Amino acid sequence: MRAKTIISRSTAMVFLAALLGVLMGAPFHIHAETLQGITAPNADITLSFVVPGRISDVLVKEGNVVQKDQLLVRLYDEPELIQCEQLKMLSEDRTKILAAEAELAQKRVDLRKVEMARAKGAASDWEVEHLRLNVRIASLSLKSSILEREQYRRRHRHAQSQLAQMRLNAPLEGMIEDVSVETGESIGTLGPAIRLVQSDPLLIDVPVPMTQAAALEVGQDAWVTFPGLSAVESPNGRIINIATVADAASDTLRVRIEVPNPTKRPAGERVAIAFSADKEEENLAQFKTD
Repeated sequence: MRAKTIISRSTAMVFLAALLGVLMGAPFHIHAETLQGITAPNADITLSFVVPGRISDVLVKEGNVVQKDQLLVRLYDEPELIQCEQLKMLSEDRTKILAAEAELAQKRVDLRKVEMARAKGAASDWEVEHLRLNVRIASLSLKSSILEREQYRRRHRHAQSQLAQMRLNAPLEGMIEDVSVETGESIGTLGPAIRLVQSDPLLIDVPVPMTQAAALEVGQDAWVTFPGLSAVESPNGRIINIATVADAASDTLRVRIEVPNPTKRPAGERVAIAFSADKEEENLAQFKTD
């Protein structure tokens, strides 16, 4: 009789907790002790130009899904583009190097001929030294041509870097949340241009009571129930970080959860989170064992 009374009270407590959760607008997970958290995007980035200029093209609109490295906005860059192409041509041109190599080869041939003539007494030491100097000069000329080409290569890479600063590319896959610039508009440095949000996966920071947080580990499963959906029966999230500093005022520890979001639910929803199986079931099992 006493055992039945305990079970009835336990069942009533579970029902009362569920009812309170519904009245407070919180989803209830029948298989877990629920906590509350608010979803946040995995990334929320405001993109800006680091150089001033005039907007040439805005290639996206709010709500567009973009891929990593996709071009979003471009400044007017015609002069820089022409300069970059010129430097590219000069950096790839080997005409001076080939001419210097040919001249050096010719000077070496002349030197060998004069050295052979001197061995036969048909050329003087002065003529030999003179041609050796010509070979040395031709060798330095070749090195100078190679160095000049390397300088053009570096200037081309610098021009490419400057050109890249005049374009905003998506650093990651996501959705355009806000576009703050228009074609033809002149902008300064670091002004907001594009807001890019990645909401898959979602992140949830949950204040967990210290007594419960002590048993949690990074990588552990979590059950996340979204508003308007029935409670999940299997874990759909995992713990990716546990704070090292507690909040003394609330005696809680921040636990961060990552949950996939293939249906693209918006960030900012209040959700229910659980980390373990229903304690009530454990209590009943223990009661039967005793």
